Amino acid sequence: MSPLPRVATGLHQHLVTLQQPGGMTPDGDGGYTEGWTDLTPAQMQAAIEPATARALERVTAGTTTTTASHLVRIPFHPQVTSQTRIMFTDFHGQAHVLNVVAAVNVDQRDRELALVCTEVVN
Repeated sequence: MSPLPRVATGLHQHLVTLQQPGGMTPDGDGGYTEGWTDLTPAQMQAAIEPATARALERVTAGTTTTTASHLVRIPFHPQVTSQTRIMFTDFHGQAHVLNVVAAVNVDQRDRELALVCTEVVN
């Protein structure tokens, strides 16, 4: 039995961009800025919801995750790791950046990923 309820494709209402850390780029002041590289494919539809204690319990199976702010479900993508970042614009036009804390391959069947994420606040 699946630890997470299956999400119908029609519920993946957000278009997200997936990226991984790239090389360091000089910032012109003697330091460096972290670059980002798009995954292949970089964009896909996702279901995004607030990370409630109940939703996190289903994904993390008893592990305490106190810093999570969002739970994101996407079709399986082999390049997604805990180093991945997710960018999307919400229905109000506000841009968001999420860092993946944990990636769970639902049922170990390479069909769906449940991503525990924290939002980057600037």
